This record gives sequence, structure tokens and C-alpha cells, in this order.
Amino acid sequence: MNVESEMNSAPACRAETFALSLTYVANKVSVNLSGPAKTMLSTLYLKALDADFDRPILGDRFAKEAIAKLDFDWRELEITPKWAPLFTVRTAQYDIWVREFLAANKECTVVHLGCGLDCRVFRIDPGADVRWYDVDFPQVIALREQIYPTRPNYQLIATPATEPNWLDQIPADRPTLLIAEGISMYLTEDEGIALLRKFIDRFGAGELQIDFFNWLAIKSQKSQSLVRTSGSTLYWAVNSPQEILAKLPDIRLLAAATFFSASTYSRAPKGLQAAKRAVRLIPPLNRALQYHRFAFGPR
Repeated sequence: MNVESEMNSAPACRAETFALSLTYVANKVSVNLSGPAKTMLSTLYLKALDADFDRPILGDRFAKEAIAKLDFDWRELEITPKWAPLFTVRTAQYDIWVREFLAANKECTVVHLGCGLDCRVFRIDPGADVRWYDVDFPQVIALREQIYPTRPNYQLIATPATEPNWLDQIPADRPTLLIAEGISMYLTEDEGIALLRKFIDRFGAGELQIDFFNWLAIKSQKSQSLVRTSGSTLYWAVNSPQEILAKLPDIRLLAAATFFSASTYSRAPKGLQAAKRAVRLIPPLNRALQYHRFAFGPR
């Protein structure tokens, strides 16, 4: 039993009509990705489908526009609209937390690590005093450059997350937010903790907003279609915020949620309420998808 198998009720949508209409958009950009980088196509596509639901969770029109620019056979992903809430609930929750950080820190820096093709910088539309960096593999950044416009105080960094010196490219003179959505599970524990340690030590004050899979989600990865089709392997399991606090004792927990307890879960279709009731009886399944928010530096 897994979360994916519980998603039996697809939200009301016009997804099939939308998907077919994309075939006729001219001047598309070719796509050639594999491994973890390929998973971003699934998440982008599901966000685009969500935008076409009668009652969207995220409502990301930028994702729809991006999908229309890509020359890709979306049937290769073997995904259906019913999976969209698994990603849009998470992304919508992190959008809330990002906006809260920006409201509290007028002059700040945002580092979106493993940004993929996510349109967060355009959804959030940060003010003129915010520096924003989108960071991902070089082939991902090259694709972003072809389908998204530039904007003031916005930079792209093409690097693997584990490259040792990429943080040196970012000024350390402001409170800095790390958003790492959908990336931790592709790292080993040692890689992940080392990355967070470097971030804290360099910037001195800010937040870490990062999601994790627990042991059950990692162990059952071969049953997850989105992982199988990308050819990826998942490594790092985190079962509670306390595990991160034990490794990084100088940070403090601001908030923690699961897929089912996130504030944005209330936007999900009513059919998912049955899944919520069912997973309460299975704690590891209930906590399979975790969203953490930590602060570091002076209070």
C-alpha cells in the first residue's frame, strides 16, 4: 500500500483536451533528459494539468505555458491527472512558506535548489529587494533559458547540488532562504547534511525549507511510477524533523507537516479525504511525505 495507490479519484478537469491541444503549438523546444533531471518533466506536467482542473490546487498558468513550449511525448511519463495533488499540495505549501519568509525579510536572498522547470519565481513574483537564484543541473538550466524569460535580480546557476563550491557564487550579506523541494531523496544522507551545513555556515541567517521521504517511501520506490520511468534511485530517508535537528543542532524547527496535514491539503479533491482517513491507521504511510521548515542564525 502506498500514497500513489490511494489516488483513485481524479479531480474534475479538462486534462485530456488540454494535453491534446499542446500537440499543435509551433516552435517547440526539444527535450533530452534522464535520471533525476527527467523527473522535473513529470512534476511540471502535473502542475500544468492541475492548472486546467475546475478547482486547481496550485493554479500555475506558467506551467501550462511552459508545457506548450516543449517538444516531448508526454505519454512517455505514464502519468494521469489523479497524481497531480501529490505534487501540487506540496508546492502550494512551500509557496506559502516562501511568501512568509519574504514578508519577514524585505531584503533577502532566495536559493531554489533543484528548481527543475518549476515556475516559483514567476508565481511568487518577488519584489525588487529580493535576489533569487534558481539552481540545477546544467542541462536543466539550459532548458530553462529557452522557455522562461529573464527578470531583474534573477540568476541561474548550472551545477549539481553536490558540487563543493557553487555556494561561493552567491553573496552572503542578507538573510537567505534555501528551498529544496523534491531533491533530498536523490542525495545520500552524508551529501544532504554536508550541503545543509555549508549553507548554514556561509549565510549565517535564514531558513531551510526542504521536503523528505521517510523509510517507507524510499523502500517502496520501485512501486512509484514517476521514479521508475525516470530511471532514478532514491537514497536518503528522514522519518522526523528531530533527525535533522540531531545532525544540525544549531537550527530550530519552525514548522513540519505531511502531505495529509499540510494546510494546502484542504484544497485537494474530496475523494482524497477517504485516503486521509485510511492512512491514519498506518503511521509510516501517513508520514511518507514530509515538509520541514527550519530557521538558522539569530532569532
